[in-house]
Amino acid sequence: MEEIHRPDAGAPEKPVTPPAESLPLLKSIDSPADLRRLKPSQLPQVCREVRQFLIHTLAENPGHFASSMGAVDLIVALHYVFNTPDDRIVYDVGHQAYAHKILTGRRDAFHTQRTLGGLSGFPNPMESKYDTFIAGHASNSISAALGMAIADKLTPESADRKTVAVIGDASISGGLAFEGLNNTANNPNDLLIILNDNEMSIDNNVGALHRYLSELSTGPRYNKVRKRVYDFFRTKGVIGEKGKGRILRFNNSVKALVSNQQNIFEGLNIRYFGPFDGNDVEKVVQVLQEIKDMKGPRILHLHTKKGKGFSSAEADPTTWHAPGKFDCTSGKRLKGNSPDRRQLWQQVFGGYLVHLASERPDIVGITAAMLSGTSMIMMKKAYPERTFDVGISEGHAVTFAGGLAAAGKHPFVAIYSSFLQRAYDNIIHDVAIQNLPVTFCIDRAGLVGEDGVTHHGLFDLVYLRCVPNLRIAAPMDAPSLRGLMAIAAGYAGPMAIRYPRGKAPEETPEESEGLATAPMTMGRGRIMAQNPGARAVILTIGEIGNEASKAVRTLAAEGIAADHYDMVWLKPLDTQLMEEALSRYDLIVTLEDGAAAGGFGSEVSEWLDAARAARPDAKIPTHITLGIPDRWIAQGTVPQLRHLAGIDSEAVAGAVRSYFKKGNE
Repeated sequence: MEEIHRPDAGAPEKPVTPPAESLPLLKSIDSPADLRRLKPSQLPQVCREVRQFLIHTLAENPGHFASSMGAVDLIVALHYVFNTPDDRIVYDVGHQAYAHKILTGRRDAFHTQRTLGGLSGFPNPMESKYDTFIAGHASNSISAALGMAIADKLTPESADRKTVAVIGDASISGGLAFEGLNNTANNPNDLLIILNDNEMSIDNNVGALHRYLSELSTGPRYNKVRKRVYDFFRTKGVIGEKGKGRILRFNNSVKALVSNQQNIFEGLNIRYFGPFDGNDVEKVVQVLQEIKDMKGPRILHLHTKKGKGFSSAEADPTTWHAPGKFDCTSGKRLKGNSPDRRQLWQQVFGGYLVHLASERPDIVGITAAMLSGTSMIMMKKAYPERTFDVGISEGHAVTFAGGLAAAGKHPFVAIYSSFLQRAYDNIIHDVAIQNLPVTFCIDRAGLVGEDGVTHHGLFDLVYLRCVPNLRIAAPMDAPSLRGLMAIAAGYAGPMAIRYPRGKAPEETPEESEGLATAPMTMGRGRIMAQNPGARAVILTIGEIGNEASKAVRTLAAEGIAADHYDMVWLKPLDTQLMEEALSRYDLIVTLEDGAAAGGFGSEVSEWLDAARAARPDAKIPTHITLGIPDRWIAQGTVPQLRHLAGIDSEAVAGAVRSYFKKGNE
């Protein structure tokens, strides 16, 4: 995977961490092999030291806190029992995997995580041989791990290799996870699936009899007897491989009957163990040692506590999912002293959606496990019966919206750009073909910064542009977003509005009470700057247009006149503005915060090619496309990444400047 990556590019100073003498075990662990030299009785201290290290490091360099704190004991146990990296651990999402990074040779570099030139915030095979599969989006661990487990069965020299899928943080609710479970139950494999249950109430309280039964079922004596009984009946022809599934289902059902509880795994041909306390590291080690060599697929269900070891995070795990900087002694979250009081883009969206819903009873809100992240929580508080959080199920969210629209409602679906990719077929088949009035509010579009390669929203303009019936727009500022939402509310077909992470320019809540809108018309852009004698124009779409505005001012100070059009719409393209650009300028520069291949610049190029073909005698302006290059982009701040990708104001001014310096005066 090629990345825009500069190893020396400003990794942060190493933060203050606990004194080395307070981490006597952790400082000696440079690999899981070092961990495995310890006694089981020392593992609780290792867990305490890892948590202290996480608290002090993440207080200065923020990241995903609560999930990683809760998973420490499980990760220590996994690396203690399994022979990693030969045995493979596949994590889901990666929010929970910080302890994994610390124990696998990255302790001293951990303070650089989520920074330019530093460690990724998620497992990434390019970073370490211990990272077995990319883990940025939810629910893929079971499918990926199953592929590895079956590959080992097909490779004689790898037949004894172990593969473990660790799924949690609500990822088990994703449709892909259930597809993986279904396939696991229907193919020969020895996959171990660990359900790290840190939020979901799957089970009732665990009683003494259930604890006894769970512990008995993992013990070696029980399993030897169980195998002998199974082999006896198999040799007598009483049961065969087809009957094995019925025995497994019966065994799981007996556990549910005795323990007075049920779970979703009972009907699968997969052995089920648990639930156990996943924050008792010695118990987890014992259980893993007892079941690791069993044949056939298994599910181990563990309960862990998000934020374990830090009282503030334990009390409020949602807020402490990614809390930003905090005081590691008091637990107080630290806020910056910036005077910038502009709203975040998602807050502009959430507030105006409530306003539209107050006027339009047909409007409903949908999100996929991102009520707070998209600010759909505002709609939930105002109109709870008209707001739906469907969990980590983006495809379902879109088809569900299609059903609502087919029955007379107008859904606004708020999903992050990189996650909406998972619902592409649903957009086409279940919304666009039927021309249903569904508005897609695409949050975190463009470069998102520290979450890196798996979370950048770079492809939505490309993958949506080719879909018939779909209208696509991007606001440059907060009033434009509201104006586009107003158009969408009155439009009888599908429409997509993309906006980035961060604060929306040019407006504070005090100035407008959050309801000011810019006048918007379907398919019409805006002239932002038009200067006498300008022979170059910069065409932009979305918030990145603010970089063009800076470039225009920079060029003006150098005596170079350039104009700026905020095109607003990718589809339909404003042909009136395009005609004006065709007739007035020698140079057209297109700028977008998205993939250059197939996006806004490509749309403009195709329009210019059509004009060239239709008007062979006309002079067609030179066209320069500035967008995200055809390579993967690592983590860093948004300004850093825009600079490296060549889409900031400096790059725009440079493109115009260089054109005129090359003899085009």
